[in-house]
Amino acid sequence: MSENADEVDSEAAEGAVAGGAAVQRSAARGAGAQGPAAQGAAAQGPAAQGAAAEPAKPGSAAPAGSGAGVAAAAGGGGATATPVTAAAAGGAHAGAAASAGPAGGGAGAGAPVGGGPAGGFDASAWQARQALIQQQRARAAAPAAWAVRIRPVEAAPIRTATLIAAVLAGLAAALLLGDGMGPGLLVAVLPAIAAAYFAARAAGRKARPWTVVWAVGCVALLVVPALRDSAWPATLAILSAVSLASLALHGVRTWPGVLFSPFGFVDSAVNGVGWAWTGLRSRSGGLSRDRWLPVAKAAAVALGLLVVFGTLFASADAAFADLLGDLTPEVSFGDGPVRILLFILGAVLALAAARTTAAPLRWDRLRIAPGRARSRLEWALPLVVLNLLFAGFNAVQLAVLFGGYDKVLKSTGHRSYAEYAQQGFWQLLWATLLTLVVIALALRWAPRGGAGDRRFVRAVLGTLCALTLVVVASALRRMDFYVDAYGLTRLRVSVAAMELWLGLVLVLIMAAGVFGARWLPRAVAGSAAAAVLAFGLLSPDGMVAERNVTRFQQDAKIDLAYFQSLSADAAPALDRLPEPQRSCALRGINDDLAEAGDVPWYAMSLGEYRARKILRERPLKASYEDCSRLGTFGSRVEP
Repeated sequence: MSENADEVDSEAAEGAVAGGAAVQRSAARGAGAQGPAAQGAAAQGPAAQGAAAEPAKPGSAAPAGSGAGVAAAAGGGGATATPVTAAAAGGAHAGAAASAGPAGGGAGAGAPVGGGPAGGFDASAWQARQALIQQQRARAAAPAAWAVRIRPVEAAPIRTATLIAAVLAGLAAALLLGDGMGPGLLVAVLPAIAAAYFAARAAGRKARPWTVVWAVGCVALLVVPALRDSAWPATLAILSAVSLASLALHGVRTWPGVLFSPFGFVDSAVNGVGWAWTGLRSRSGGLSRDRWLPVAKAAAVALGLLVVFGTLFASADAAFADLLGDLTPEVSFGDGPVRILLFILGAVLALAAARTTAAPLRWDRLRIAPGRARSRLEWALPLVVLNLLFAGFNAVQLAVLFGGYDKVLKSTGHRSYAEYAQQGFWQLLWATLLTLVVIALALRWAPRGGAGDRRFVRAVLGTLCALTLVVVASALRRMDFYVDAYGLTRLRVSVAAMELWLGLVLVLIMAAGVFGARWLPRAVAGSAAAAVLAFGLLSPDGMVAERNVTRFQQDAKIDLAYFQSLSADAAPALDRLPEPQRSCALRGINDDLAEAGDVPWYAMSLGEYRARKILRERPLKASYEDCSRLGTFGSRVEP
C-alpha cells in the first residue's frame, strides 16, 4: 500500500512539475500579448495564491488559480482533481515558489514574492511584468516616427567603379588642395561626381530636369573659386554648391526637403564608409592574384616610363622642365599629415555623394501640418492694417523722391540726404525680412473654406507683397545715395545684393499665388544659388575698387586705408590710379602675394594671376613714408 502510494505520489509530483513547466512556457509565450490583462492577473495573484494554499477536498473542484487547477488544465485532465493530485500539485507549487525565491529578488522560503503571500509565487504574473518592462524599454529605444518615415531604402552593393572614383577623389584632394583653393577644387570634385554617377546607374535612378539644373549649377558655382581670389564670395559659392548637390542627389521638391537635404550628407558620410568597407570585404575573397597582378605590373611599368623619359626630357630642355614643374604637384614630407587628412576627407565626401545617390533620405515624406484655419475677419484684420501702414509709408517715400528733400532734411535735422538714407536702410531691410515671416505664418492659418477663401487670401497677401516691393526699391535707393556720399564697401554691396534677392523672392511668391506653389521651394533655392553665382562672377572686391576709383576721379576723395584689406581681385581697378595713390593702394595686395610666395597653377585663381602680372610689369614706386603721409596705414571707421 505504501509502495503504491509512493508510486502514485511520485507520478503526481512528476505531473505537477510538468504542468508547472508548461504553464511557465505558456506564460512566457503569451506575456507579450497579455498587456494590461497580464497586469490584472498580477493584481489577482495574492487571491489565487491564497486559494491554492487551502487543502483540496476529495472529489471537489480545485479553486480557481490553484496549483492543482493549473496542473490539471495544463495536463488536459479536466476541471477536477483527485486529492492526491491536488496535494501533489500544491506541494509542487510551493516548491516552485521556494526555488524561484532567489531569482525573484533574493526572497527566501516563506517570504512574499511579487506581492504574494508567504510561500506563494505566481509565475505568469512575474513573466507578464517582465514582458511589460521589456516593452517599455523597446518603446523608449525606438526611433522617432519622422526618422522612420524618411529612412532610405536598402542601398545596392557598391560597384568597383564607384570605389575607384572615391580613391581618385581622395588622391586629387590630397595633391591639389594642399596649397589652397583654385582650379584644383573643380578638378578634385570631378571624381566625386563620377562616383555619384556610377552609384546612380547601379541604383537605376534617372536624371530629371531639376536634377540636371542642380548639377549644372553646382559645377558653375565651383568655378567661382577658380576665378576670384576673394575668400568670402568663394566660400559662399562652395556652400551653395554643396546645397545644390544635396538637392540633386536627394531629388527633393518640398520645403522640408530643400531645407534639410544638406544634412543628409552627414548620414551618408557615416553609412558610406561602412558601405564601402562591406564592398571591399565582399571583393577580397573573390579577388584572385591573376586579376590584380597584371594591373599592378602595367601601372608600375607606366610609372617607370614616365619617370625615366620625363627626367630625360626635363634635363634636355629648360622650357619643358619649367612646364613639368608647374604641372606637377609639389609634395614634401612635412606636408604628409595634411595630405593624408585631405585624402581621407576627399574619399569620404565622394563616398557620401555616392551613398546619397544610391539610397537618399526621403525628406519629402516629412509633412508640416497646417495650422487651424481662421475666419476671414480674424485672419485678415491684422494683415489689412499692416497693408495700410505699408501704403502710408510708401506714399511718404514717393513724396520724398519727387522733390521733398529739403523739407525732409529740415524736419529730421540731417545735414545731407546720404545721412538720412543711411539711417533708414537697415530698418527697411529688416522690414522686408519680417514681411516674409508674416507671409509664411499667414499662409499657415489662412482660411481654407473654398475657392472664395483662396481668392481672398491671394488678394490680401498679393497686396502686401506689392507694397513690400516698394519698400525694397526705397531701401536700394537709400543705399545708392549713401554710396555716392561715402563710397562702396564690401558690407554695402553685400546687403544691397541681399535686398535685391529678397525682392526676387517676393516676386516668386506673387507668381506662386497665380500659377500654384508646388514649384516655389525649388525656385527659391535656385534663385539663391543664382544670386550667389552672379555675386561671385561680378567680383565684389573688383566692384568696390572700381566704384571708389571712379569717385576719386570725380572729386579726388579716396580711402587708401580701406584698399589694404581688399583681395587681388581689386588690382586691375586700382592700377588705374595715378602715382603715388596707385602704389599705396596696391601695397596691401603686393604684401599678401609676396608672403604667399610661388603658388602652383591649381591653387592660383584668375584674380591672383592678373594681380601678379600687373605687379610684375609695373612694380610699386611710392615709398612707405609717402603712403603713410597719404593715410594708407591708418585705421578706418565707417560712418
